Amino acid sequence: MGDVLAGFHAAWEFESDSVLIRYERGIRTPRLFQALGERRVPLEAIAGVTLTPGRRGTVVLRAQLRPGADPLLEAAAGQLKEGSDPYRLVLPAERETLAEYYADELRTRLTGDGPAERHLVAAPEAPLQFKAYDGKAYFDGTSVAFRWFWTGASSAKWKAGDQTFAVTELGGVQWRSPEALEGHLRLERRDAEPAAGQADQDPASVVFGLGYGAVHESLPFAAAVLAAVRSAGPAPVPVPAAVAPRRDPADIAERIRHLGELHRAGLVTDEEFSVKKAELLAEL
Repeated sequence: MGDVLAGFHAAWEFESDSVLIRYERGIRTPRLFQALGERRVPLEAIAGVTLTPGRRGTVVLRAQLRPGADPLLEAAAGQLKEGSDPYRLVLPAERETLAEYYADELRTRLTGDGPAERHLVAAPEAPLQFKAYDGKAYFDGTSVAFRWFWTGASSAKWKAGDQTFAVTELGGVQWRSPEALEGHLRLERRDAEPAAGQADQDPASVVFGLGYGAVHESLPFAAAVLAAVRSAGPAPVPVPAAVAPRRDPADIAERIRHLGELHRAGLVTDEEFSVKKAELLAEL
């Protein structure tokens, strides 16, 4: 088709085999949309299209994706609020006739309605990172790393130490929205029972909190990890551990600065300060 239908916060471009959704940047645009930038949705990923009345003189055009077609929606597991649905286009009511035309055109081109056998919409690209309440999470495309914060991490996580998980070790990702109680990101090991217990005690999890693990940061992260897990093959045969890669000097400097603040506040002894500082410097 090649035509463009612009609404509030986004514009849909209708192509022969896909719909390209470009999200606006602005103060009123949901931050998740801004983080996504754009999404190309193959027509084979769409199960249906609806057009319904909206609020305050608007209509809503919405693409309903096939289950399993989009890693973002799979990771979200129905937890996104209506206003953060990336496949919902809000338009002025006077464009209803035009929106109905495009909805009908899309419906004639759709071919699938059952669960998708694989992800059909691309996941956000790595590298990605975000700050949780008890640590910082990193994903480089092949592994996930958690680096604990002194102020937030539980004693169980400090005892376990910073964690790194190869994608090939993982079987799934559990994301619980920071907008609900007990929000967290938990990694599920391949061929292992689902982890039980509180996320703040699980070294394979980071927990969210007020201002930490925001949806627009943690959900694209979860989706990218999930997509990598789905496309990964069986875990390789274990080999002797290689020398760990050097850490980012800026990250080390930040952790030493924070350690110093705890030391000055009397929350860390002289001995603990010296030992931990030496450990951090050794990672440079």
